[in-house]
Amino acid sequence: MGSVKSAVGHPVGAHVPVGGGLVRRGIPNALEFEVEALQVFIGSPRGWAPPRLDQAVADDFREQCAARGWPVYVHAAYLLNLASPVQETVNRSVENLRVAMASAERIGAAGVVVHAGSSIDGDRPAALKRLAPAFRAVLDDAPPSVRLLVEPTAGGANSMASTLASAGEYLQAVGLAEVGLCLDTCHLHAAGEHLADRDAFEASLEALSAAAGPGRIGLVHFNDSKDPRDSRRDRHEALGDGLLGDDGLRAVAASPALAGLPLIVETATQARDVAHAKRLVSEAASGRA
Repeated sequence: MGSVKSAVGHPVGAHVPVGGGLVRRGIPNALEFEVEALQVFIGSPRGWAPPRLDQAVADDFREQCAARGWPVYVHAAYLLNLASPVQETVNRSVENLRVAMASAERIGAAGVVVHAGSSIDGDRPAALKRLAPAFRAVLDDAPPSVRLLVEPTAGGANSMASTLASAGEYLQAVGLAEVGLCLDTCHLHAAGEHLADRDAFEASLEALSAAAGPGRIGLVHFNDSKDPRDSRRDRHEALGDGLLGDDGLRAVAASPALAGLPLIVETATQARDVAHAKRLVSEAASGRA
């Protein structure tokens, strides 16, 4: 792949496969994809078992990423749901996240991304009330260097946060200023946000800041979408090949409200799409977006 560098302000990277080992496989994959930032799983993404991490491996990975200037993020397991009406699910989610936060510190990660979850039964007001105690339990004695980032989903299955407005309401219910957001371009598109309408998008971001406070967005997942806007379907597509398209992606890269945030590609064509994202960021920085 070509070594197009992104413009200063948006480190561009990918979710890097680490099957076979964080160092043994993760570092070579990150180098192959020519990342400037990366996201990893440190446990099974589809199970409940808390992440396990060998200290020597953690130290080696942290040192290699730091030496290359790569910001690192951890994605938590998909099953976690801090809004669930089932207390056992909440308890297991809290415990898993507490371990993930501690493990993230060990590998030098800046943040842990967790999905916003679902009310399950459709009783959103009741689910919103469950958030504050669950998040307080996660962050009790959590490492201060690791930020917990909530990722709004595509809007289906009684999602607790999908649009920017619902994400603002979610953060208000959590009530903890240290909790931030990870925005996913595919999810926002699927939830009905019109990213290519720059005035509307910026207005929504301003409303989010007014509702939840400034500086709450800490990371962006930079993905195209296989489905039309407002589909409520979470299906990532290679950058430039989907129905969000370059216009929507450029608007995100050019947004003043998102300046400086890492952009993480979560597609199957990581090397190609990291290069594509770098070009979009460079266009945005040069005023050609």
